[in-house]
Amino acid sequence: MATATLARHSLAHFMYLESIKYSIAAQPVSRRQSLHLFYHRCYHHKPCSVVASMNGCQGNPRDRVPIGSIETRTFPAVTSPALATDTLNLAISEMKANPPLITSGILRLQVPIQQQIEAIDWLHSQHQIHPRCFFSGRRQSKDFTEVTNGNGYQKSNNVVSVAGVGSAVLFRNDHPFCYNDWKSIKRFLSANCPLIRAYGAIRFDARANISSEWEPFGSFYFIIPQVELDELDGCSMLATTIAWDNAFSWTWEQAVDAVEATMTQISSNVVKLSKEVTRSFIISTSHIPSKMYWDLAVERALQIINRSSSPLTKVVLARSSKIVIANDIDPIAWLACLQVEGENAYQFCLQPPNAPAFIGNTASLIMNLDIVNRLLSCLCILLTESACMPEQLFHRNCLGISSEAMAGTRARGGSMALDLQIQLDLLSSPKDHLEFTIVRDNIRKKLEAVCDRIVVEPNKAIRKLHRVQHLYARLAGELRSEDDEFNILSSLHPTPAVCGFPTEEARLLIAETEVFDRGMYAGPVGWFGGGESEFAVGIRSALVEKGLGALIYAGTGIVKGSNPSLEWEELELKTSQFTKLLKLEGPSRQKIENSGIII
Repeated sequence: MATATLARHSLAHFMYLESIKYSIAAQPVSRRQSLHLFYHRCYHHKPCSVVASMNGCQGNPRDRVPIGSIETRTFPAVTSPALATDTLNLAISEMKANPPLITSGILRLQVPIQQQIEAIDWLHSQHQIHPRCFFSGRRQSKDFTEVTNGNGYQKSNNVVSVAGVGSAVLFRNDHPFCYNDWKSIKRFLSANCPLIRAYGAIRFDARANISSEWEPFGSFYFIIPQVELDELDGCSMLATTIAWDNAFSWTWEQAVDAVEATMTQISSNVVKLSKEVTRSFIISTSHIPSKMYWDLAVERALQIINRSSSPLTKVVLARSSKIVIANDIDPIAWLACLQVEGENAYQFCLQPPNAPAFIGNTASLIMNLDIVNRLLSCLCILLTESACMPEQLFHRNCLGISSEAMAGTRARGGSMALDLQIQLDLLSSPKDHLEFTIVRDNIRKKLEAVCDRIVVEPNKAIRKLHRVQHLYARLAGELRSEDDEFNILSSLHPTPAVCGFPTEEARLLIAETEVFDRGMYAGPVGWFGGGESEFAVGIRSALVEKGLGALIYAGTGIVKGSNPSLEWEELELKTSQFTKLLKLEGPSRQKIENSGIII
């Protein structure tokens, strides 16, 4: 026991020294300070326009009473964003002259626009207004199918994506996200106003110390946007939300003044993004941990996994990569480029005032054929973050709840015959079946705790995406009460895909091994609504700020038989989703696709 403890502390110390090495050469700074040096300018770099709002989590939850009014007003459709802005400004002016008598409420004013405007284009045009958020669910396409005995499963949603600026209500705190915080958010939501939503994210591990680059986000960060553009199928919607509560010392007059201040900055000139980032030389790339200390960490994890007395079967270890380039990285433009890679993935952005932007894209990656062959020689396909990633943590519609289990990853075949052969290999693989069963049964067990009956349909199928195919199951049930939404969120996170199994043993090993703060990486990202909510897992993500470069996060699952070098190559591939957009002399996407299998 003493030897194991000494080894653990020695490894942590070595990795800690490595983090200092890449932060500031030869200067003795703390882990917290080392990452702070990366973003020490972010609170002073190009100050953004910030309009005050209220924090819905302040005060004593027991003293709160139901909100006085929750209402949505829809105005006649117009033909352009400029006309929609004029309509909203006029409505706000009229309401300012006729204040309501109630002391608390939330009011959404929305104007349909008779053209489909991409939400991310609109958000990019509002570059001086913070906070800001963006969320896009998975889009259906001809490359997206659910296969089970020849039958397909399809899901559609009229809301394509949402972009918001300013905060009508902010929900943030440094303590772990709890039931009272969830109730504070739900207080402002109603099933009768489905587009009043709180968008945000929760930390991967709320018990870990918050490092300086993640401080603006707190332990959780959600906003109901002041102004938002909803991209719908075939049209759009511009909306503004006014929220007030005298109990929070935030009156109707203050709320209207704040919305007016934001509206004066809204640009109606929406320019379509080119979906191409300006290529640049990468000045420096550094990793925490370095390759040397990554190997040590993986070897130690394997020693624990291989012990007959250890319950641990998998742990997901992650890496933080600092990228500095010759010119600015625009987080919204970067995210727009990533959308091209992930039509069927979740995309998200969350950026508090004067802080870096947390962006992510859960799309699959392009993998070189040579690396695929080496991976295949080592346990066929290793159980990695992408190999059992339930991108959708859960979706709730009224009391109906659903989640997804995915495990096992294979490339798509170049022909129909090869694709079918690969599919049959995945379906018949005992190793992949075991991994899939663990993931599916783990989710089912957690759903059973809050649902009367669970339906698993399909029970085991092949889910084919453009680049990959997975073993897949969809689990659905009905919550016993609306309050169980909080229970299912706290129960499903963290999943075995981003933490390990069993969860607590894996979480403790991660806390002992990793010397950087994951922050919201691998945590729940999504939105709460009155009658509906949806959360994904914040993988394939980065913390980005203009003039400061980026911290790119990636993780990989360590199981019995894992090879440290192959796992490092998996991290490189996942990070390349971001870096390949920046390099001046990188191979084109077509050349990469032609060189090997697409993963």
